[in-house]
Amino acid sequence: MARSALMESVRKAIRLRHYSIRTEQAYCSWIKRYIFFHNKRHPIELGAGEVTAFLTYLADDCNVSASTQNQALNALVFLYREVLNQPFGQLEGVVRARKPVRLPVVFTREEAIGVLSHLHKEQWLMGCLMYGSGLRLLECLRLRVQDIDFDRLAIYVRAGKGNKDRITTLEKCMVPYLNAHLKQVRALHQQDLSEGFGEVYLPKALDRKYPNANKAWGWQYLFPARKRSIDPRADIERRHHYYEGTLQRGVKKAIKHARIHKHASCHTLRHSFATHLLERGADIRTVQEQLGHKDLKTTQIYTHVLNRGGNAVISPLSEIFSATIQHTD
Repeated sequence: MARSALMESVRKAIRLRHYSIRTEQAYCSWIKRYIFFHNKRHPIELGAGEVTAFLTYLADDCNVSASTQNQALNALVFLYREVLNQPFGQLEGVVRARKPVRLPVVFTREEAIGVLSHLHKEQWLMGCLMYGSGLRLLECLRLRVQDIDFDRLAIYVRAGKGNKDRITTLEKCMVPYLNAHLKQVRALHQQDLSEGFGEVYLPKALDRKYPNANKAWGWQYLFPARKRSIDPRADIERRHHYYEGTLQRGVKKAIKHARIHKHASCHTLRHSFATHLLERGADIRTVQEQLGHKDLKTTQIYTHVLNRGGNAVISPLSEIFSATIQHTD
């Protein structure tokens, strides 16, 4: 089997299991790197010893993080088990990358005000949701219109990290601004429909089960991209969600303008959500549910700032909201 045919088999196996396009890109990249590391030999000629050598090389020579090494291992496990039907079994003697113990970077209340105040239009809305609801970057960008429950003041996060669903809080003060934003999004969707487009990507082949759902209003992204693009898997022109790199640059610029000298990013807003909830007396298990952590120990890292507990969940956005609303225009 030629290498190109091998990679096509890998992509087909990934898509059959409905893995995300990011997982597909990452797995294909690692498999290619593994092949080149072993002088372009076909993986079927290699085994546990060669996998061990590659993973050790990543840890020793490339100094990759533990999560990066684990991703490479997962890609190779998938290749041998799901594509080649030749599991390599137990690995022995692998030098494992060390997982550093780091405390999360957290904004103070004043710093959160500063960052959100330097965001504008839809980026302000996204920043408010990441801080006010504890959303990860892609969880925010992948929200669909139907994931916002205004009656229950809830946000439904679908297929978050670990492919888990969860419900998190929607701060009441966000409702009128999200409604105004949705009017603009609906007008954009209507324009796409009038031009013969309007389809959106649906997960897990739902477009085959529900042929008309890909144009339905509820399935549209809450934060659509400014331009339509070609779906690399389906070769169809669609409007994807807002590009994460644009939001990341916007948040970085806002941090700079707020004169905050921390190694902060979009994820810092999520860290700040958790820490500020605990500061205000929220119970740690409730915060765990809001963040979607599987293990309570992951949530406990935020307790470095306090030593008390509580019950109610009121989003920290409510306290700083009025200081940011003038930046919505």
